[in-house]
Amino acid sequence: MSGSRALALAALAALAIVPWVLARHQLSLLTDLMIAGLFAMSLDLIMGYTGMVSFGHAAYFGLGAYASALILLHFAQPVPVALLAGAALAGAVAVPVGWLSTRATGIYFAMLTLAFAQFLYTVAYKWRDLTGGSDGIAGVPKTQLFWGGPSLASPNAFYFLVAVCLVLSLVLCRALVRSPFGRALQAIRENERRFTSLGRDARPFKLVVFVIAATFAGLAGALFAPFRGFASPEVMFWVFSGQGLMMVVMGGIGTLVGPIFGAMVFILIQEVLSSYTEHWMIFTGLVFVLIVIFLPGGLVGTARRIVARG
Repeated sequence: MSGSRALALAALAALAIVPWVLARHQLSLLTDLMIAGLFAMSLDLIMGYTGMVSFGHAAYFGLGAYASALILLHFAQPVPVALLAGAALAGAVAVPVGWLSTRATGIYFAMLTLAFAQFLYTVAYKWRDLTGGSDGIAGVPKTQLFWGGPSLASPNAFYFLVAVCLVLSLVLCRALVRSPFGRALQAIRENERRFTSLGRDARPFKLVVFVIAATFAGLAGALFAPFRGFASPEVMFWVFSGQGLMMVVMGGIGTLVGPIFGAMVFILIQEVLSSYTEHWMIFTGLVFVLIVIFLPGGLVGTARRIVARG
């Protein structure tokens, strides 16, 4: 058995065991970490494997959260239905946004994603009748796993739902990046002009991965709404997109699992330092700078290089 498979099995075993050994608030924090990890991993698909830096990825997280909240609050559907609705809405909105944004490259692409995200944020902020405006939507329930099935209201039940979503998403993303489509994305990242000179159009590839990444971000947002019990425009703001970029860089760009760890480190730093000072972002920024300087491959990227050398 290879080392990577052994680590994967150990991680799965740990995910299955921790609900029985952690306190309630610790399990809640771990669930929050996994949702953030799913969001960061979705951003790594376009950033790490295609070389497209998005400053508006939080918009799709917010769309997923709102779709999930509305489905659960007003229609009392099972949580998986709300998850599908959140992922589908994010993916559907990403199609026109991606079609327009992928016409540009580099910083122009980044600015277009930011502009569209701010537009969606403004719509959510102003459309009070649907979104609750600045107050958001509160009281989002955790309903059943399926019609007439077990409730997901307990911390353990919802934890396992999030864990399954994260593991399945990681498996699907890993299969995607290892497929011929994924190798084409990496070729675009390395040299888009050379890819185009071979007679291939890069835009359809970039559009498809943009939509896929938005769909996974919407899934993360759809999990966030019932977990936190609310959805608000704040989760669509550009600041959260910036935090997602920091999570990816801290964990390791182009590793998929790295951004998950990066998100966990980022949120743990926030949780610990915010209890001591309201200026916790200063220290988070310092940690980020140190990682960029001394661990340029991120936590996972650096660990892989050390293992390869050994």
